[in-house]
Amino acid sequence: MATPLPLGPVGERVPDVSRIAVLRANALGDFVFLLPALESLRAAYPGAEIVLLGAPWHATLWRDRPGPVDRVLVVPPAPGIREPGPGEEPAALDDFLAGVAREGVDLAVQVHGGGANSNPVMSRLGARVTAGLRAEDAPPLDRWIRYVYYQPEVIRYLEVVALVGAPAVTVVPALAVTDADRAEARAVLGEPARPRVALHPGATDTRRRWPAERFAEVARALHGDGYEVLVTGTPAEQSVVDAVVGAAGVPVRPQVGTLSLGGLAAAYAGCALVVSNDTGPLHLAGAVGTATVGVYWVGNLINGATPLRARHRPIASWTTHCPVCGVDCTPGIYPHRPGDGDCPHRDSFVTDVPVVEVLEAAADLLRPAPGTSGR
Repeated sequence: MATPLPLGPVGERVPDVSRIAVLRANALGDFVFLLPALESLRAAYPGAEIVLLGAPWHATLWRDRPGPVDRVLVVPPAPGIREPGPGEEPAALDDFLAGVAREGVDLAVQVHGGGANSNPVMSRLGARVTAGLRAEDAPPLDRWIRYVYYQPEVIRYLEVVALVGAPAVTVVPALAVTDADRAEARAVLGEPARPRVALHPGATDTRRRWPAERFAEVARALHGDGYEVLVTGTPAEQSVVDAVVGAAGVPVRPQVGTLSLGGLAAAYAGCALVVSNDTGPLHLAGAVGTATVGVYWVGNLINGATPLRARHRPIASWTTHCPVCGVDCTPGIYPHRPGDGDCPHRDSFVTDVPVVEVLEAAADLLRPAPGTSGR
């Protein structure tokens, strides 16, 4: 049995729990941050079915994958819960919640934000006990902890599950890579002729994107050091991948839409290093055990960067003012400070991170540890 980690107060365990519903229906990085909390729930309630109320991609990723989630139920799109995917058929949230309630839920856990929209959803599942996060404008659950924006996400969710008697058993997100994942990656990428590294220059929020030409410099340096360089991206990031490939001036391998999420996990697991903006693929790479160099805006560094340094190097930008209009962009979180948190610009906040810092961090992680013969 996993040994609990004393991170803070632990509430009473709920008796006779057969089914736990966990709401987390957003993006990849958000789910990776939740994995330690799910592992802690599994350790505290080994006989319970853990049902993730998630998005369609969760159901695809978790099919036949070992881990703490037993089943995924796809939550219909709803305001504050999740946006509809391309071509997704509408479904009634009321019908979905009634169906989950008919199955029977003993414990409902909300780890989907401050709770203004999600806490009412959890309260309609008919659970004996509800628990989760609560911002000031959100209705309460049976057991709740205040949602405070600046907090490491992994710790945030571990504090939530501790409310229901599930102390932390790990703080390290881990995702299993399956044989099917490896077979897919091998079919797409082939066997490496030399060690691989991957760069991921995209991010949904363009303010988190390090310039493409900087990634191209990193690609040239790593190629010169003898590495095969993959450049990964989603279809929506095709243009930034193309920009990196075009500016690199050396052979690199763009991978846009060629791999499923499981296949991408296997591809990263086969890499010596992943260099990325602060976005889901960076956190996926860490969860499959690969060394990472991440480029972070300082606020996101607080919430999203791993505290571990043996195999991970977060490189921080300290920009807090919009690079276009100069407005202080922190008052949205700190309303008593002067400035305007509603700046409309979406230019990068991480352009001040120099290439040399990323290259030094990469070299440090790629250097064989003392007493070893390699990676």
